Amino acid sequence: MLIIFKSSASADVVTFEENAKQIFSVIGNDLSTAQGIITVEQLPAAISKIKAAIASDKLIPQQLKSSEEEAESGQDVSFSQRALPFLELLESSLEEKMPIVWGVYP
Repeated sequence: MLIIFKSSASADVVTFEENAKQIFSVIGNDLSTAQGIITVEQLPAAISKIKAAIASDKLIPQQLKSSEEEAESGQDVSFSQRALPFLELLESSLEEKMPIVWGVYP
């Protein structure tokens, strides 16, 4: 399934459910419902948590990440690469003071 994040402050961000779960675990949300909202008040904390997770991810040696991720998914895409579009959406939304809504699409 796909998760689509929408805000009038920026373009939509589309991600697979598995990747959205990983991002949501960082910011303290979950995908227990088919749709939701990240309020303007929640944006600063979410931005801070995503930035910290991206920084931490970049500290892990690429060779280590590659072997683990390739074994699991067959892809060589890091968390920081997957989270960057979401971080940009968070920052744009905070700047424009707009919430982010998200939904699950089959």
